[in-house]
Amino acid sequence: MSHAFHRRAALRTLLSLLGASLPALASTRAPRTEPIRLALIESLSGPFANTGEAVYRNLSWAVERVNARGGVRTARGTRPLELLRFDNKGQTEETLAMLRAAIDSDARVVLQGNSSSAAAALIDAIDKHNAREPRRQVLFLNYSAVDPALTNAACSFWHFRFDAHADMRMTALMQLIEDDPQLARIYLIGQDYSFGHAVLREARRQLGMRRPDVAIVGDELHPVGRVKDFMPYALKIKASGAQAVLTGNWGNDLTLLVKAARDAGFDGRFYTFYGNALGVPAAIGEAGIGKVVAVADWLPNLPTPESAAFYRAFRQRFPRPQDDYVHLRMQLMIEALAQAIERAGGDDALALAQALEQADVTLAGQRGRMRADDHQFQQPLAVGVMERQGAPGVPFDVEGSGYGFRVVRRIDARSASMAHSCRMARPVP
Repeated sequence: MSHAFHRRAALRTLLSLLGASLPALASTRAPRTEPIRLALIESLSGPFANTGEAVYRNLSWAVERVNARGGVRTARGTRPLELLRFDNKGQTEETLAMLRAAIDSDARVVLQGNSSSAAAALIDAIDKHNAREPRRQVLFLNYSAVDPALTNAACSFWHFRFDAHADMRMTALMQLIEDDPQLARIYLIGQDYSFGHAVLREARRQLGMRRPDVAIVGDELHPVGRVKDFMPYALKIKASGAQAVLTGNWGNDLTLLVKAARDAGFDGRFYTFYGNALGVPAAIGEAGIGKVVAVADWLPNLPTPESAAFYRAFRQRFPRPQDDYVHLRMQLMIEALAQAIERAGGDDALALAQALEQADVTLAGQRGRMRADDHQFQQPLAVGVMERQGAPGVPFDVEGSGYGFRVVRRIDARSASMAHSCRMARPVP
């Protein structure tokens, strides 16, 4: 069966959720003009290339969905979205070089998220560029960089975050930690950059406030993407007597940590931000059942018909097990962008930003709204525990691993929301 067939079938399924059909939409299309270009700046090579490619698949699918229903209506006519790729090789300096290349390619919307350090650099560079070149202003949509500072002290009018930030995710995890009276000792470990620092700082703060009886028996940071052997860290975790590990690690840094801990004989829980991420369930295997906890905006096993249909549509589009990693927030982000483009009448960055501040979108039963004061997207969160596929509440696994995540806690958008300290400087009309 061809990829084209899969693509069309998946689009039909998803469009049916939106109350539309391909033939009907095709018949109402207006003549198209130049596309609206979106620039993905991400690690597409190097140790985190798998995460960058996962993002690209998600965004490609979202763009395909918008274009399948005719593109976006603008003052210049109906226009398709076009997704461009720029490889930052996981380097902040290269991120800035790719930003310049994206602007020179006439992209007016930048998409990035797999590094908070890169995101911070982009915010600063875009602020300066937009002040310097008002005729070529760009917007930054962030789908995964979750350092809380990005919508607090470092907030920017030109930046919008569509993922729950680290403090929001930590608050969700703490609900399960509070419900575990047997937990007495916990080990904190994270990546040595802004996001990793933020995770451990907030873990210490919330543990002190909500579980002061739990002893922190380890607290350390490691280089990002450069540790090849996590066994020394795993042995320290085992020797500490910890009953659980709390980490914000992602990508290979999480996969290798979890695998090393398993090999070292650690049998405690992992409270993670990304335990459901690429490669992790397969790496930990049977040892993770009932022990690996993950928090996300959405999980495939969320028990609703709309969620199941959405996930099946993605798997039709990307049938290979190794390509199975879908993010609903990225789909909502592109839907919010399409909505804002139509409201603004085009891709002028200033008008688009003002329209995005009013974003209110729903897909597959998940509703998200943008908070104008700090540009932090407000949406429900889900917490899941790793189980074998086929267990109650686990119809879907991750990447063909045979393991998925049973949803044990759903947190509505209001409960997931947190106060902010943003003092946003807005452009003078």
